[in-house]
This record gives sequence, structure tokens and C-alpha cells, in this order.
Amino acid sequence: MKTTQYKNGFTLIELLLALVITGIVASAVATLAYAMNSAGVATDDMSRKQAQVRFATLRISDLIRQCKLVCYASKEELAVWAEDKDNNNIINLDEVTYIEAGTAYDHLQLYTFTGSTPINLGVIKALSTNWWSAYGTKNSPATALIPLPTPPKPAQCSNVTFYRDATDLPPPNSKIVSITFNLIENRVSTKYQINAALHARAANLYDAATNSIVTDDD
Repeated sequence: MKTTQYKNGFTLIELLLALVITGIVASAVATLAYAMNSAGVATDDMSRKQAQVRFATLRISDLIRQCKLVCYASKEELAVWAEDKDNNNIINLDEVTYIEAGTAYDHLQLYTFTGSTPINLGVIKALSTNWWSAYGTKNSPATALIPLPTPPKPAQCSNVTFYRDATDLPPPNSKIVSITFNLIENRVSTKYQINAALHARAANLYDAATNSIVTDDD
């Protein structure tokens, strides 16, 4: 007489083994997905930061190359006579542009103005003194090159410094503008430097006796 056995399910050991294998596979998939997501976020952050640096470099380099004079310079900002719009060899407020890093040295942005009032070079001071309010208005918002930090997020840019070579002259006779800054990329601080020389410099129009721009360079 033969006994027939039917196996209609898994044994306890087989179930435990299947659960262990499933857990290992799920863990591997989750780890891979996290790694791919982290790599994607890091790549996006790097691409965005590099785009900001390229934009800032191109904008500042073009501004300095084409500007007429460096009107004012400090550790945190730079004012230039960007262009002589009416070709009269006189600085008007709407022809002045500031490159500003702020007292925290954590961003780069451009300020421009509205107002066609002629300005003596000697009145152009720090942006915070509001010297410009007597001649017109400051355009808002500023053009962000390296944006301001957004609280509670920490600043991604730091140590922005405006400086000139030891052989270069102070404003308004400066020939070269250099800006350095650190940028956090994938949690690593990278130092960048922007250098530009004035190609359209109009130092010959500056009259030291009156601290102003002369209208006739003969």
C-alpha cells in the first residue's frame, strides 16, 4: 500500500529565506535609487553654480571692458561710469553702475539708476550713503549675478573681494578690476577670480583740479 504526500505550500525555512532575499534585493534597489538621486542633485547643483559663475564673469567682464572710468572702489563694492549715453563726456546718474557684494561679502549684484542729472565725480561714494538720491532713483530690483542667500539656507558665496594690483592706479585712473569669491559646490568651497581691463578708458577726460569730467579733451 503506497502513501501519497501532497506539498501545497512552503516550509517555514523557505519562507524565511525568501524574506531575507527579498529584503536584500529591496535594500540594494533603495541604495541604488538614493545614490542616483544624490548624484542627480549634485550634478544639478554643480551645473547651476557653474552657470552662475559664467553669467557673472561674462557680465562683469563686459561691463568693465566697455566702461569709461572706475568712479569708486571699496572692499565691498565698485562704481563705474558704464557708458557715455549722450556722448557729451559728462557723467549722468543713469550712466553709473555699481557692482555690490554687501557687508557680508556673500553675493554679487548690479545696481543701476534712473536720472540724467550731470554728476561731479567727487560725489560718487558708497552705495549705502544714498548720495544718488539727490540726483535720481536707484532701479529695483538689482541684477543678481551670484544671488543673496535665502534664509534659513546658508550663504553659498563668501569672501567676495574687490582689489587692484599693486602696480595699478586708484580710481579714477584704474586700468584693471579683479574680483575673487568662494562658491560652495557639492559642499566644497572653490575659489574663483574675475579679471578685466578697461578698453574704453577715458582717464584723459578727468580733471583733477575740479574732480570732474571735462567736456573738451583738447
